[in-house]
Amino acid sequence: MNKNSKIYVAGHRGLVGSAIVRNLKEKGYTNIIGRTHSELDLMSQQAVISFFEEEKPEYVVLAAAKVGGIGANSIYPADFIYENMQMQNNIIKAAHDYKVTKLLFLGSSCIYPKNCPQPIKEEYLLSGYLEPTNEGYALAKIAGLKMCQFFKKQYGDNFISCMPTNLYGPNDNFDLNNSHVMPALIRKFHEAKVNNEASVEVWGTGKPLREFLYVDDMADACVFLLENYEGEEHVNVGTGKELTIGEMAEMIKKVVGFTGELRFNTEKPDGTMRKLLDVSKLYGLGWSYKVDLEEGIEKAYAWFEENYK
Repeated sequence: MNKNSKIYVAGHRGLVGSAIVRNLKEKGYTNIIGRTHSELDLMSQQAVISFFEEEKPEYVVLAAAKVGGIGANSIYPADFIYENMQMQNNIIKAAHDYKVTKLLFLGSSCIYPKNCPQPIKEEYLLSGYLEPTNEGYALAKIAGLKMCQFFKKQYGDNFISCMPTNLYGPNDNFDLNNSHVMPALIRKFHEAKVNNEASVEVWGTGKPLREFLYVDDMADACVFLLENYEGEEHVNVGTGKELTIGEMAEMIKKVVGFTGELRFNTEKPDGTMRKLLDVSKLYGLGWSYKVDLEEGIEKAYAWFEENYK
């Protein structure tokens, strides 16, 4: 990419998209474009075609998606599969039709089978049954990465995909009803501290193991792949390190400064018990993460305190 190449970041105000825009600017890229939902409805094929016709982006980062935690994915599976497939179909096809130089599609580690060997290698995709609580979202993301592979195979389009682990950081969704576990707990602990509550509820047993990557590290990996990777296979993005939900909750409790108790609600679902990505492929290309988990939680909590109403 040239520093003045026109780069369209779909979802530029979200958790991942905003971090990618920050990273591109830090690296000296000057021609980055984005559209809010009110300016461009990615669900509308005609609107997307008109946008590509008018702007003719050279590079596309597909970071727009309908996302949520276990609760939202369980309640709205039809919305998750339909909206995500509609958005990505429109953008990937338009990127092909308007001869985009390169497209990066962002998926999620939930695409892998529920009972996957650990750590999870890229080739384990479609080797078993998906986790039922987020099957709709996972199927949409699998379809997206396969579309990128097939457009590359049939037409030679330079479309690549990466699959991040659990992400967190500035511009996250802190809504208690449909957010992921990290931002939900940050908000719970903060409100419990402010209101002098005796305890905080954590969903499940606290025993599942999870891997977390600070979103600015994820953005750095995305730009690295745009600059350096052209393979057909998707690439895992993570830290290669894991801890239990309980351990993470204790870490957030410490950072926030909450002094009460943790209560584990074992009537709530745990989800997949372990989900650690094998990141040897990405690290073999020469990239590695920089922000450790406690430092990342401190950064995320500082952003929450400053910005969240």
